[in-house]
Amino acid sequence: MALYFVNYLDRTNLGIARSHISAELQLSATMFGLAAGIFFIGYVLVEIPSNLALERFGARRWLARIAVSWGIVAAAIGFAPNAATLLVLRFLLGVAEAGLFPGVIFYLTRWFPHAHRARIVALFMMASPIAAAVGTPLAAWLIENGEGVWGLSGWRFMMITVGLPAVILGVICWFYLTDRPADANWLPPDERRWLVDVLAEEEREVGSHFNYPLRRALTSPRIWALAMVYFGIAYGLYALAFFLPSIIADMKQLSIVQIGLITAIPYSCAAVAMYLWSRHADRRREHVWHVAVPLAVGGAAIPAALYLGSPVLALVPMIITAAGVYSAIPSFWALPSRFLTGAAAAGGIGLINSVGNLGGFVAPYATGALNDATGTDRAGLWAIGAVMVAAAGLVVALRAAPRPDVGVRG
Repeated sequence: MALYFVNYLDRTNLGIARSHISAELQLSATMFGLAAGIFFIGYVLVEIPSNLALERFGARRWLARIAVSWGIVAAAIGFAPNAATLLVLRFLLGVAEAGLFPGVIFYLTRWFPHAHRARIVALFMMASPIAAAVGTPLAAWLIENGEGVWGLSGWRFMMITVGLPAVILGVICWFYLTDRPADANWLPPDERRWLVDVLAEEEREVGSHFNYPLRRALTSPRIWALAMVYFGIAYGLYALAFFLPSIIADMKQLSIVQIGLITAIPYSCAAVAMYLWSRHADRRREHVWHVAVPLAVGGAAIPAALYLGSPVLALVPMIITAAGVYSAIPSFWALPSRFLTGAAAAGGIGLINSVGNLGGFVAPYATGALNDATGTDRAGLWAIGAVMVAAAGLVVALRAAPRPDVGVRG
């Protein structure tokens, strides 16, 4: 959870620093959106190979490598002299970080029985809204108080400061992470045997129904449909992450620390909603509607911010949208493991995350371009809502689609 907290902060701290970076490096809204989104191009290109490498080399080695390399690149962004260097470093940050999220999801499937996964994924994923809620004001404070430290601009000081903890966490992963339950000598023997037996039985059960070889998993229409659903989730997630501070700043004249504190409100609510909704999903043993409903409600809510005169009232649909998009994520990631195991699970989850995270590139770039073209936030907010509602419809359609052929052998 600590690793993902730092990870999310490193990939999204550009949002709170937008005005400072844009002024110093002379970035338009479109160019800023490109800098925010190009991260995901590098991420997508390396995602599947990185996730397959995790299965081959083990979570301990590979997650440690990811954390150390992304921390170094994240800190290097603080030294970017111009827009071109910023673009290159953001691209390299995506390359360095590729495989972390799906790798952890795959790692959790090796440790927790299916009945508990939505809740466990929610606990892990809560690091994301908590990072936004706690990290955004912290990043704002570092920008404001780091001005002139080491002769750097405040935003540069912030980038360096929040990048270095990833290196430390990577070293901790190397020494303390355990690859699988069978190697967990710190567990009592009876608990270790029980966990190994339960997980093995679940894998045999899944394999008896959906024994996908890796190649078929990567060409399955069901996997690609899930990837497009995740595209919609990522679109809403990262459009908010990179532009919500600016939207709040446009409502009223506020200091950067005040913007950070107000931005924390939707994400604090999202963290609570995510955990409660995932518990409900696990109790009901149902995940499709637990993805579709929050996505649809969140997507329908965000354009309402355009028609509420008061900045305080306009924050309400932002809270609903943040809660909706985050609440959908844990139940979404409970879906692929229902019919994928082994290398097919590693590759399939990597593919879903890769294609889905193209939404992380498209969202900030499209939102910035729409803002530049129209001079307002209106078109961008409507686009966020439309994409989220479309993703909700697709996951419901996927539920109604015929299930994969059973008994398929690799």
